[in-house]
Amino acid sequence: MFILKNSSSISQIARLRSPKFRQTGSNCTLSFWYYNYGQSVGAAELQLLVDGLKQPTVLWRTYYNEGSRWLKAVIQLGRLPHPFQFSLDKISLGFYEGVSAIDDIRFENCALPPPALSCEDPNHFWCRDTKACIDSLLVCDLVDNCGDGSDEENCNPDLQCNFENGLCNWEQDVEDDFDWIRIQGPTPTVTTGPLKDHTTGTARGHYLYLESSEPRKFRDKAVLLSPLFNPSGNGTCVFRFHYHMFGKEVYKLSVLQRTMSNTKGWLLWYKFGNQGNRWIRQTLHISGSRPFQILVKGTIGDGFTGDIGLDDMSFLGCTLYRGNLPTISTTTSGTSVPATLPMNNCTEKEFVCRASGRCIQMIQKCDFRPDCSDKSDESACVMEICDFEDKDLCGWHQPALEQMSGNYSTHIINTFRWQLGRGANLYPEQEQHCPLTDHTTCTEEGWYLFADSSNGEFGHTADIATPVISLTGPRCKILFWNHMNGSTIGSLEVLCKTGNRTSKLWTQSGSQGPQWNRAEVFLGIRSNFQVIFRAKRGVSYMGDVAVDDITFEDCSPLLISGKPCTSEEFTCANKYCIPKNNLCDFVNDCADNSDESPSI
Repeated sequence: MFILKNSSSISQIARLRSPKFRQTGSNCTLSFWYYNYGQSVGAAELQLLVDGLKQPTVLWRTYYNEGSRWLKAVIQLGRLPHPFQFSLDKISLGFYEGVSAIDDIRFENCALPPPALSCEDPNHFWCRDTKACIDSLLVCDLVDNCGDGSDEENCNPDLQCNFENGLCNWEQDVEDDFDWIRIQGPTPTVTTGPLKDHTTGTARGHYLYLESSEPRKFRDKAVLLSPLFNPSGNGTCVFRFHYHMFGKEVYKLSVLQRTMSNTKGWLLWYKFGNQGNRWIRQTLHISGSRPFQILVKGTIGDGFTGDIGLDDMSFLGCTLYRGNLPTISTTTSGTSVPATLPMNNCTEKEFVCRASGRCIQMIQKCDFRPDCSDKSDESACVMEICDFEDKDLCGWHQPALEQMSGNYSTHIINTFRWQLGRGANLYPEQEQHCPLTDHTTCTEEGWYLFADSSNGEFGHTADIATPVISLTGPRCKILFWNHMNGSTIGSLEVLCKTGNRTSKLWTQSGSQGPQWNRAEVFLGIRSNFQVIFRAKRGVSYMGDVAVDDITFEDCSPLLISGKPCTSEEFTCANKYCIPKNNLCDFVNDCADNSDESPSI
């Protein structure tokens, strides 16, 4: 069908109306082919007219000459429970020169799910009236998948939000760059963002979106915080949401999980770039052994055609946590001391074992040997072995970030820093210079620690340090695996800090190839010190430094047994016993050098 001009009036509208339709299923789409060619061919738009709603909803628009060719338009309708029809309007202002035509109109997946004779699968739900058998993950997701509303009955409103009446129990993060905006209808900028919400499929419904126009800058972030949830084992807690990422400069949407209130969490899922003019459903299975919170983070691209939308966010199989998440300590030791201690007679220079109240010397705290029955003297210390697989930093912390924590949005977000990563979460541009697999599991799902060079500038450094280690033994060493690949890789150093004095123990610079490399650093006997991994950024983002499987080996200090040394042992001047094989080996095994004395 094409348009023929039959009047000389200044403003003309050619209108084509569809028949009326009763309803559609949740996966319904409309497609057609259109032709819009000519110097003054004018604009056209498709409107949705729903019974009972005065305001039409714009579903599709074309503004200008699109060449002498047929183009396909695909429009997401979704679940429309009320009678409706379409109006295709062609507008000409004064002078019309061109050809506008439409052909091959098609509806797909618009029927409700068919009835079933039975629905015994435990992973499915049997609809009350329509008798359809639907996936149980579609229950209480704010979408009438059954067609009779039975899958949305008896749902906990605290676990759902369609943004029709505000943010529900979600909150805007106060430590990001800007906020998500609640809106109806299309976003202000054409050729980006949704035209309608997902809940109602009309301009009447509300949703959240990120405005990418000025004053926003590239990589500005807006974070939405969920309520708190109780621990969820084996992924029984499910998070469902719908997102819209349309525009040639759309950048990134990500979902994170955290168990500490002053951390940014670890990445569960992300999507990068233009995904088309449609709402897309995403389902995430959430696991965790501690109370947690979900963060939804949108990141602005390099331009104003980068709006991102969110709607119909719901949880299934989750329970709300009524407490507060703990905060990670920013003290050097890595954790704070509980406010109440057991009854004890310890002095200020002694450590109190948390379970028994026993007193031990402070030098016995964080020495890689548990002296308390509950191991509380080693609980606020660096872990002996760390593979990062539980997404825990194992006691390692970043002093520089802790000092800047009061100005999170301005500094920490764009700072060259260490963070947890894995191959499954890499962005397309990271795959050439960041590990695709970790060293522990050799899979994309395994975690490692890396310094992200997409932040910061040439020469910037990122430090990650242990809490203070009280004492180590004579054969103590650090084993770790490092990954340094990329055309502009910087350097990695291992440092020892004692008081205000810092010394370099190991260094490596430049690209070392696309594989994990083993490194070993000797520590020996040291007291009251910290180990620091320092990454130095190269001239560009093409080179990330990563480490994995950090192990402190043979680091427990010598222990006086109280018994005489055996015939196979040497008695040190300080009464320690060491193997005779360790004599005169250029290592201070006794801690007083008596095993290296020329008089032996």
